[in-house]
Amino acid sequence: MLSVRQLHVNGRRDDLLPPTSLQARRGELLLVSGTRQDQRTALALTLSGRMKLSSGVLLWDGRAKTKHLRAASSLVDAPGVNEPEQHLSVRDLVTEDLALIPRRYRGALLSKPWLKVNRFEDIAGLWTEQLAPAKRIELLTALALANPHTDLLVVDSPDRHSADPADWLPRLQELAYNGGRPLAVVATVAALPETWTGPAAVIGNAVPDTDPSPENETEDAK
Repeated sequence: MLSVRQLHVNGRRDDLLPPTSLQARRGELLLVSGTRQDQRTALALTLSGRMKLSSGVLLWDGRAKTKHLRAASSLVDAPGVNEPEQHLSVRDLVTEDLALIPRRYRGALLSKPWLKVNRFEDIAGLWTEQLAPAKRIELLTALALANPHTDLLVVDSPDRHSADPADWLPRLQELAYNGGRPLAVVATVAALPETWTGPAAVIGNAVPDTDPSPENETEDAK
């Protein structure tokens, strides 16, 4: 389980990530909303062990070691970090990503057979920028799961490619609730889908309300 309490990352002028608390269990999809892309990416980077927190508690299976978290997690499609370069073909992207798998698990993970086994042969020659949103998320998550140690999937802003949740939500639900390989799946989004009734959190939800104005007190008392 991923357990986060008062997670905070300092920025140069203001908070890169305001204090945020959340939990994500295996076999569960958690959506975390935030209006700012930089904050969504900072959260995704921190949850996957790619960015150092300034304060707070970040635990994976009860352990606080970043090395342990990073080994268990995969970061998917973070803008400016590991989103696919537009000039890459799907075939080249697959070759590059499979090369990052630890050598002892890589074995026969060559791009051509991998594309065939995972049913991506029909898009192998396309540029990554040509991929439809649903196919993009399917491909990128499949590559993330090529590493057998991945138990935590952190997807950064899948809704930036399509305003229709049907283009990305079903795939993430499928992965989280897969009984054969249950994952803890966290996705940062600009806004929660209107029909979403599952686990959710908001970036900055651990920031205390410091406004003691009488107006607020009156509203609270109603």
